[in-house]
Amino acid sequence: MESSRRALLLVAMAATAIGLASASFRDNCDIKWNPENAAFSDDGHGLTMSLKSNSSGCLLQTKKQFIYGSVSTLIKLVPGNSAGTVTTYYTSSVGADHDEIDFEFLGNETGQPYTLHTNVFADGMGKKEMQFVPWFDPTADFHAYTISWTPCMIVWYVDDVPIRVFRNYRDKGIAYPIKRPMFGYSSIWSAEDWATQGGRVKADWSKAPFVAGYRDMVLNVCPCDGADSCVYGCAGAFSHGGRQQNCAGLTDQQRAKMQEVQKSHRIYDYCVDYRDNKKPGPECSLPQY
Repeated sequence: MESSRRALLLVAMAATAIGLASASFRDNCDIKWNPENAAFSDDGHGLTMSLKSNSSGCLLQTKKQFIYGSVSTLIKLVPGNSAGTVTTYYTSSVGADHDEIDFEFLGNETGQPYTLHTNVFADGMGKKEMQFVPWFDPTADFHAYTISWTPCMIVWYVDDVPIRVFRNYRDKGIAYPIKRPMFGYSSIWSAEDWATQGGRVKADWSKAPFVAGYRDMVLNVCPCDGADSCVYGCAGAFSHGGRQQNCAGLTDQQRAKMQEVQKSHRIYDYCVDYRDNKKPGPECSLPQY
């Protein structure tokens, strides 16, 4: 319970610092897939999404698109035997050559840890995965997950701890999302063919429904068309949790926390294990802090 209270406090502090109330899922989002599998709390600030069979699931999408900003929510993952399931929290554009920034939570057998999967697509190009084993039980309490997307860098946060940075090196020919408005999404779905131990462990449908819980979305974003005057005039383009982020990167304290997490809990890095890419991308030799 202590970690849940701490995560709730982090989201509340971030919302207060930037002058925003946590957004209502009911008022600010639509259920685009299987709305019968979604249930809102009375005040709209809580949500559960259920997976009942290998052909069902649920998908939430924000009503508004945005260019740059910070999106955050509290998630309590599927408890017990979650093998074969994927719970997601991500941003994505629509159409060809899409941009996308991912948090995906790959379920596992009872007693085995989740895999926290991150990725980024720019101009339709992905294969930039980095994976972690959580250093806490993500099914026991709610934890805060944040995607911060600025013109300079993308940062993935867990309970306000940065776990990964992807910097904008378009000037060096490396794709980075800068022009396509994105929606925010959450979903739960079946991925038995690959999600758990490479697809070797399937979902136990006798345990269905598999239910993930959400609380208190905070949107500090730039709802605009991508014009420079709009993007750079929006406070959300350069902030996270009420603190300004600049192109200098993370603070020394943030960098130390990220390096500790990556050293102790990272289990896959596309820059090191590049079997699918044949060779590491050019960004792998550049600073990402």
